[in-house]
Parts: sequence; C-alpha cells; structure tokens
Amino acid sequence: MSKLTCVHHLALTVTDVDRSVPWYVRVLELEELTRREDPDTGLRKVVLRSPDGEFAVVLVQHPDTGRRGFDERRTGLDHVAFKVSTHEELRDWEKRLAEYGVTFTAAAPSRTLAGSEVVVFRDPDGIQLEVWADPED
Repeated sequence: MSKLTCVHHLALTVTDVDRSVPWYVRVLELEELTRREDPDTGLRKVVLRSPDGEFAVVLVQHPDTGRRGFDERRTGLDHVAFKVSTHEELRDWEKRLAEYGVTFTAAAPSRTLAGSEVVVFRDPDGIQLEVWADPED
C-alpha cells in the first residue's frame, strides 16, 4: 500500500471569508488561488496556498455558520502549526506578527517536543495558529 507523503491542504471553517482572506494573505503571506461560491447552497470557499506551493489552506464559509467563537476544547480542530526551519526564523515571525498588530505568545519551549519552540496566535475567528521550530542540531 502506498504511504501518505504530506498534508495537501487544510480546510478551516470561518464566519466571513471576506474578512479572513485578507488576514491570511497579509499575515501568513498566503496567495489566493481560487474562489468559489455556490449560489444554491450559499457555501463559499477560498483556496490559499503558500508561495512555494507546498501546502494550501482552504477557508470555508457555510451559510449557517454562527458567530460562535472557536473553542479548541470542542471535538474537531485543536490548532494548526506551521513549521519554520530555524529558531531565528521564529523570531522573525514574532516581529512580523507584532508589525501586523496580531496578539501572540512569544516563542516558548514546546510542551510536546523537547527542544522545539512555538509562537501561538489566533486568526480573526479565534482559531489557534502556531509557528513552530523543531530542535536545532
């Protein structure tokens, strides 16, 4: 049987794609690839991808999505972690988030993997996002 090689895309439910897309484009430097709206169902989807094309994030707005905030304690998504190559790049992300006025927790040792550091922040819907650096050799 063939093995999985990577995550192709991640789909996140948001309350308003028109609010979320500019945030993801500006803060995470993702590029808008496609946008689709189904007039029959009211479903809206926007595919964003990393500049290198290595991964995609799909923002989905369902017509009946309430304004209830994200809660990682509910069954489903807990958080999304994006990887950088070095701890120095993690510091660059702290500067970037501060520049864009994004509230974040400064790089701290991971409680999951010794030697890793993580910066934690949230998107406009409160979805927890992280920038992660693995241990350096």
